[in-house]
Amino acid sequence: MSRIVGIDPGEARIGIAISDERASIAFPRETIPARGGVEEAVRRVREALADEEVSMAVVGLPLRLDGTEGEAARRARSFGEALRTELEVPIVYWDERLTTVAAERSLREMGRRGSKQREVVDQSAAAILLQGYLDANEGARCKDPDNP
Repeated sequence: MSRIVGIDPGEARIGIAISDERASIAFPRETIPARGGVEEAVRRVREALADEEVSMAVVGLPLRLDGTEGEAARRARSFGEALRTELEVPIVYWDERLTTVAAERSLREMGRRGSKQREVVDQSAAAILLQGYLDANEGARCKDPDNP
């Protein structure tokens, strides 16, 4: 079975999360540097997912608090289009407002602070983003009739 990948694209780092095979639970996967432009970042994401069968990518869309798109959303869409070409999977853009804030809060509550928090905050934000998508689309997923 294939999985759904969640991507939190940032200017400095890109967080990656992946679903389970039933597309019901999101797991933080990896954080990669965003250096070298869009093509280099997309290549690094592809390499990070080389061992996974991915059926779709959910890319975080950093909307402004009023819901409009700005420069960061334009960059995320550009990244998503390059990712669609590279991975050859459908791309869904998902509102990622406050996912990093939620990830930071969760990590602080677990006792991760400072550099230890920075190491995983982007992949944790990607997992929150992906879980939001999975939860919102639960009814649309195919269910295994032998294991509801």
